[in-house]
Amino acid sequence: MPELPEVETIRRDLEREAVGKKIKTVDVTGTRTIRRHKTKKPFVERLTGTKILGVDRKGKYLLLRLDSGDVLVVHLGMSGQLLAAKNAKTPPPLKHTHVVLSYSTGGQLRFVDPRTFGEVFVTTPEALESEVPELAHLGFDAYEQVMSWVDFARLLRSKRTKLKPLLMDQKVIAGLGNIYSDEVLFEAGLRHDRTSDTLTAQEVRRLYRAMMDVLQEAIKHRGSSLADEQYRDLFGEVGGFQAFHRVYDREGQPCVRCRNPLVREKVGGRSTFYCAHCQV
Repeated sequence: MPELPEVETIRRDLEREAVGKKIKTVDVTGTRTIRRHKTKKPFVERLTGTKILGVDRKGKYLLLRLDSGDVLVVHLGMSGQLLAAKNAKTPPPLKHTHVVLSYSTGGQLRFVDPRTFGEVFVTTPEALESEVPELAHLGFDAYEQVMSWVDFARLLRSKRTKLKPLLMDQKVIAGLGNIYSDEVLFEAGLRHDRTSDTLTAQEVRRLYRAMMDVLQEAIKHRGSSLADEQYRDLFGEVGGFQAFHRVYDREGQPCVRCRNPLVREKVGGRSTFYCAHCQV
């Protein structure tokens, strides 16, 4: 699933490419993608003729503000892609293209999703959090917000849970998932199964700094695309940060710090990568 760096990369692309454009027509071929609407009609009618004024991100959700006052909400799910096109034929629409917004000035914005866990819907700013309760309870955004080390330490110690599940809990820290929690913990030198209330003041600072550094670097390199290359940016290009992963998907390879082989464990049904020597 795309995490904060991938969603933020797409948000920035949309700011440059979509803001100011008017939606002329809306085509829907996959009703599961717009499942929050009972039929296609209200979805199409609320978008047709509107102009995109800006693009925000909340956690892993994209929010496109419209001049009608509505918000177009996009969640990429496991395999969703938002792709820009010059026109209806260039490039040809991919299989599993479920929603197409065509601009009055030419060009399109397409939502592609083979596994259909993602979604697109229109709502009002006032109804957004009731539509998506997760957004009402989002935690600290480690990229956009600033928290003092004292407050961050208080947050960690109040949870008394293992570090990786804590980092991935959207109610605690918004936007981190399986890839970046592993990368952050390696950067901080902490094991995934350390409990949050055992961290020293120095370890709290290392963890906080590691979150900032890893997210900034990942966004700089436009996110991570794994072997399936399902994550693509707005222009259909893969991300570049996978070339800089220090632990994720590197089982058996030498640690960049100590040269001991990296380890993979199944934790909560997910693969966790770490260095058993460097991370304590």
